[in-house]
Amino acid sequence: MIVRSRNGIVTIVVLLWLLIGVVAGFQRGYFGSSDPSCSRLATIAVTIVAGPLNYVGVNPRIGCSAPQPSQ
Repeated sequence: MIVRSRNGIVTIVVLLWLLIGVVAGFQRGYFGSSDPSCSRLATIAVTIVAGPLNYVGVNPRIGCSAPQPSQ
């Protein structure tokens, strides 16, 4: 019975962590643009994963470039 309650608590903590990351992304305006660049999507993902760390000064930004198709 104790194992189930620990798993439930861990699940709740992880979901809250990710929810806080989504809120941080909305506050920074990351979801308002329709520009699906690699850097933008990576920055959104890292912001969500960073969760509450966003509110203690972490400002994750990822730069990447996708290879261009051959002509």
